[in-house]
Amino acid sequence: MRVTVSDTVSPSYFVATAAVELGFFKSEGLDAEFVPTPAEASQSLRDGSVDFVGGSAYTGLRAFPGWRGGKLLCALSQYTYWFLAIRADIPAEQGDVSAVKGLRISASRGPGQALRKVLEDSGIDLDRDNVKIVDTGHAPDGNWAWDGIRAIESGEADAYWGNGMRADLGVKRGVAKLLLDIRRGDGPSVARSYTFPALVTTDRLIEETPDAAAGAVRAIVKTQQALRSDPSLATQVGQRLFPPTEAELIAGQIARDAEFYEPIITEAMVDGAATFAQRVGMLDRSVTFDEVVATQFRDLWRP
Repeated sequence: MRVTVSDTVSPSYFVATAAVELGFFKSEGLDAEFVPTPAEASQSLRDGSVDFVGGSAYTGLRAFPGWRGGKLLCALSQYTYWFLAIRADIPAEQGDVSAVKGLRISASRGPGQALRKVLEDSGIDLDRDNVKIVDTGHAPDGNWAWDGIRAIESGEADAYWGNGMRADLGVKRGVAKLLLDIRRGDGPSVARSYTFPALVTTDRLIEETPDAAAGAVRAIVKTQQALRSDPSLATQVGQRLFPPTEAELIAGQIARDAEFYEPIITEAMVDGAATFAQRVGMLDRSVTFDEVVATQFRDLWRP
């Protein structure tokens, strides 16, 4: 079994990485290998280069338009997991979305769609309020965790949108401070339901090797329990896969997010993700819960 995530140096999909590196796939009888993030995780899932992807709920949608051909096996954690950090010297209180007026915000193409909706749903008009979303795209070493920080330090942006690792690195470096933590209720309430991290696989794998799919779900559930009980386990994974600074931060991020490590996917979660996908043009029809989620494994979400 080959397992990858949409961003290796990140807490967002870390449960899937840790499930392999801490031996929980192996304990389920699955010979699993962690594959560093490929150029396009969804394409790798579609062409069979990998068997499981830990990523946004939309990973399956990107791999299989209309969610035809892939399924979500379980959640890696709950709620939208993006952060907005701004230059440390800009006067602003956490949660004040209006502070973005007149700013340039660094955001890559995919996550940038969520940022646009956060601002729109907060009453921000990009043109009227002179807000520019820029794709700075600086990751010469393949580590995107520093992208937004580089954009601030180079003067290309005043703020950046990214995962918890990016936000924490900017704060640690002293160049940024946290403005929005969507998962914890900053920004518009609807934004918490835009997406969630999930373990994704193909219909083909489920049909041909259902025991492997079930084993993967059990491995994720056990990993979530282990990380909730002992976040320091994350450090040994980080030391193997992350650069030193990021490895130092990962256990604290896991401890902070531990309360959200639940495998359950609800109909409300799927409805929220599908509605968002339709709003941004990734989905052109309504979908049912059974079309998106491999419901035959949901009894495994509760040990």
